Amino acid sequence: MSVKRLAALRKTLKSDNLDALIVSNLNHVRYLTGFSGSSGLLVVDRLRAHFFTDPRYDTQSRREVKGARVTITGRPLAAGFTSVPALHKRFARVGFERDHVTILECEEFSQNLNGSLLAPTSGMVECHAMVKDKAELLQIEKAVKITDDTFAHVLQFIKPGVRETELAAEMEYFMKLAGSSNPAFETIVASGARSALPHGAASSKKLARGDFVTFDFGARVNGYVADMTRTVVVGKASAKQKKIYNLVLKAQKAGVARVKHKRAAADVDRACRRIIDRAGYGKYFGHGTGHGIGLFIHEGPRLAETSTDILARGMVVTVEPGVYLPGWGGVRIEDDVLVTTSSGRALNKSPKNLIEV
Repeated sequence: MSVKRLAALRKTLKSDNLDALIVSNLNHVRYLTGFSGSSGLLVVDRLRAHFFTDPRYDTQSRREVKGARVTITGRPLAAGFTSVPALHKRFARVGFERDHVTILECEEFSQNLNGSLLAPTSGMVECHAMVKDKAELLQIEKAVKITDDTFAHVLQFIKPGVRETELAAEMEYFMKLAGSSNPAFETIVASGARSALPHGAASSKKLARGDFVTFDFGARVNGYVADMTRTVVVGKASAKQKKIYNLVLKAQKAGVARVKHKRAAADVDRACRRIIDRAGYGKYFGHGTGHGIGLFIHEGPRLAETSTDILARGMVVTVEPGVYLPGWGGVRIEDDVLVTTSSGRALNKSPKNLIEV
């Protein structure tokens, strides 16, 4: 897979008139070479790829890295650039990932080039990584399965008096035992009025009867993530809770139904937003409908009003509308959805009907 991905990136180098690209984001390095360590730098030129790491990863890099020559160097890793002829041609254009580097790293790159010109780039790896191959989809599906199983597991622990942090800890422990390397992101457990916080990380608050409880979480398998949200009620739901929940569920299902190859990502957002707007709750849905997932928890395409992205077969996107009423509570429902030629296919199997625990 690494050879195909590197070949695709070289075509982009040529079309963008670049002689080489310095890949510094470690998720991008992993996507292109397979390296999973925490210290690495990749240079891709028109003919070959060069991977640099420090002595801690000597054995690991030689086992994992595919499609690139491995060089063990000191600090900074850019000191290894002396071994790459393409970086020292007079007036060569060398791209770097402007969205993923610090000022210090840019200075180190510049100091270790001889006659080449640094050129900021954006999205050069991302545009290829948005569409997943079969091997990537397998890892995402494994992460989704663990996430589904975790939700089923945590339902038995939901009761008045339990703290949000206790539920988050139980979920993360279960995911770890099930094969997740670590959570895809900080686990969100938000109950009662806190469920109106879209990113309400678990707190010491105790669950109370009548609370909405929103769970937003995901497993990570071989670097690839899942991202699911479910909202439940502790005890019996009120009429208002049922109304808001069913509104969000209707919007979420409409969004999933709009996911399709060659469809504008903004169209999926509109499908969800239109339903919530018409019900009079538009101002309480203040974020985009979704995003791509992969090695990053947030990657392209963006499913939002202002997005210009077009969906393509093989992308995996979230569809996650919500309604958040300050001081009262909120509901969000989210699935990971595979884009196919004919439709979107939700990978999650967790129930979406309102669960009263």
